[in-house]
Amino acid sequence: MDGGTKNQSLKHFIAGQWIDAAGGATFEVLNPLDDSHYAYAAKGTGDDIVKAVAAAKAAFTSYKETTPTERERWLLRIAEIMEARQKDLVDCLIDEIGSPVKKAMFEFTKGLTMVRAAAGLCRNVRGETIPSDRPGTFSMSIREPLGVVAVITPFNVPLIKTTRLVANALAVGNTAVHLPSEMAPHLSLIFAEIVAEAGIPDGVYNVVTGMGAEIGDDLTSHKDIDFLTFTGSTVVGQHINEICAKNKTPNTLELGGKSPTIILADADLDKVMPLAARSVFMFAGQACIASSRFYVERPLYDEFVKRFSMIIGKLGMGDLRDPNTVIAPVISPRQRERIRNHIDDARAKGANVIGGKWEGNRCQPTLLTDVSEDMNVCRTETFGPVTAIYPIESYEEGLEKANDTEYGLSSAIFTKDIDKAFHFVRNSNAGMCHINGPTIHDEAHVPFGGNGESGVGREGTDADMEAMTELKWVTVQL
Repeated sequence: MDGGTKNQSLKHFIAGQWIDAAGGATFEVLNPLDDSHYAYAAKGTGDDIVKAVAAAKAAFTSYKETTPTERERWLLRIAEIMEARQKDLVDCLIDEIGSPVKKAMFEFTKGLTMVRAAAGLCRNVRGETIPSDRPGTFSMSIREPLGVVAVITPFNVPLIKTTRLVANALAVGNTAVHLPSEMAPHLSLIFAEIVAEAGIPDGVYNVVTGMGAEIGDDLTSHKDIDFLTFTGSTVVGQHINEICAKNKTPNTLELGGKSPTIILADADLDKVMPLAARSVFMFAGQACIASSRFYVERPLYDEFVKRFSMIIGKLGMGDLRDPNTVIAPVISPRQRERIRNHIDDARAKGANVIGGKWEGNRCQPTLLTDVSEDMNVCRTETFGPVTAIYPIESYEEGLEKANDTEYGLSSAIFTKDIDKAFHFVRNSNAGMCHINGPTIHDEAHVPFGGNGESGVGREGTDADMEAMTELKWVTVQL
C-alpha cells in the first residue's frame, strides 16, 4: 500500500510501512484555489508519534554505521526518482497548496538541488587534528550524528524544506521523523514514496500527518528527539523553543519576517521593478522572506509607486497551470481573514490602498502608501500579497527604519554606491542581506536564517552539518 494519491486516503509512513492513524481518524485536505476536496489524510495522534520516533531510534543504530558511499548513492537515487516523478510533484504543488506552475517548477528544481547538495555533504563530515600540550599525545576531534531529528515543515515551500532538512539530516547519518503542515501532507508522502524506492532502510525516514496544534508537542517534547528543526510562525517557534530549552534539545528555528528593501536615488528602476515585484508577490507573498516594506529615497518615490502600480495590474491571476499566472490563492480561511484585516485596518486609518480586491480565494497584489505606526500592517507580518511603501530622505533614515523591527530575516538594498551597500550589510540586523537583488533568494549551501524574532540558527549544507552532528574530542597517548 503506497501513500495514496489525490482523492484517496493518505497514510502515515512509519518503519517503511503505510499505516492508518491510531484510531483510524482522518482529516480533509482542501485545494486552496476553491476549497474543493483534495484528499483525506491520516489524523495522527500521540501514539503515532511515539511509534515513529521508536522506529527512527531503532534504525539509527545501524544507519549511523553506513558509509558515505552508501548514503551518497541513496541520495543521488532520490534525485533521479524525483526527476522521473516531476509531474507528480509539480501537480501536487499546484493542487494541494495552490502554486502557480512557475513557482511549482522553481520549487521542484530547487528541491533537486537540495538533495544533490546533501549527497555531496556525505563526504564532508569531518573533524580536525588539535595541538596538545601533553608530550606524545595525538589529539583530534571527530563528528558523529546526533540521532533522531524531528523535522516540522510549512505549507508554502514544502518540497524545498523537506528536501533540504530531511536530506541533510540523512546525509550526516541521522534518522528523521517528519511532521509536515496539515495543509501539505501529500507532498511529503510522495517524497516518502521516493525515499522508499531509493532503498533507504526502513525507519530512517518516517512521516506522521496530522494537526500540528494537536500532536506537535508530542514530537517536540519526546525524550528521544536529539535535534529539532522547525519552519513556521514566530508564535509557534517561541513555544517550541521553550520546550526544547526545558529538554536541552538543540534546534534550528526559521520563523517569520518583516523583510525591508531600501531603494536609493541612484538605483536603476528599470532593473529594480521586476525584482521588487518578485520579492513580494511570488506565491502571493506567502513567504517569510517576502519584502513587505519598501523604503524609497524621495527623488524616486513617486516614480517607484507609479511603476509598481502599473506592474501589479498586469500580474496574472488565471489558471494555475498557465505560465503567465503569478498570483496564487491564499492557503486558508484564517490567513485570508488576516490579510483582509490588515488591508481594511490600513484603509480605515488613512492609508492609500492600490489593489486589495479579492477574486475568489485570491487577493489582488496590494500596495499601501501613507502607512502609519498605528496600522496593523506596519509591524506585523501579513503573509500575503501586500507591501507598504515609505518615502525616506536619506540612506541613513532607510537603515534606521529597516532595523526598526523585532524581526531580522532577509533584507535588500538597491544602489550603485558600494560604500553605502556594504555599510548596509555590516549594519543591517537581518541574517541575510542582498545588494541589488530581491529579499527572496535561497541556495542549498548558504547559511539561511534570521535573527531576533525571525529564528534561531541557520539552515544549509554546512550549517546543518554542524548543527546535526556533535564533536567528540579524542586523544591517543603515543
